[in-house]
Amino acid sequence: MNAIKKFKAPVLIGLIYIVLVFWLPDIAENSLLVAIDYAKEMIFIMPPVFILMGLLEVWIPKDKIQKWLGTSSGIRGIILSFLMGTLPTGPLYVAFPMTASLLKKGASISNMVIFLGSWAALKIPQLLVEIKFLGGAFTTLRFGLTLTIIIIIGIIMEILLKNSST
Repeated sequence: MNAIKKFKAPVLIGLIYIVLVFWLPDIAENSLLVAIDYAKEMIFIMPPVFILMGLLEVWIPKDKIQKWLGTSSGIRGIILSFLMGTLPTGPLYVAFPMTASLLKKGASISNMVIFLGSWAALKIPQLLVEIKFLGGAFTTLRFGLTLTIIIIIGIIMEILLKNSST
């Protein structure tokens, strides 16, 4: 019974899938194909991410992370977090383990929110496509507003989570 409680989400998904197989087989088949594609993607992407995270743990000392991305890093930390988020390509779920590792090493919450927000909404390849289809003026305005809001949200998160932990 403990195993079922521990894995209630996967068990629930499995039960829903079994129901779909009997009542809506076409949808069940499509969902299985999507799940298989997603699993393949995860199998190819996550091992290199974990290797890079391990190297990050070994190569970059905790005091450097605290200096560059910690609470006292100031504007330098914001800029570095922004650059770390805009340069890579790939799905957002790759950034979460990296963020957790950086938080453990002393990165500030606000800088990690900026990193995740930039990764999600301000990637350079995404901006180039956006300029092509929506124009430079729109992209510049959206970029500026998004960056401003991400920084504000990061600061608010830092304040709220620092107050909640004390």
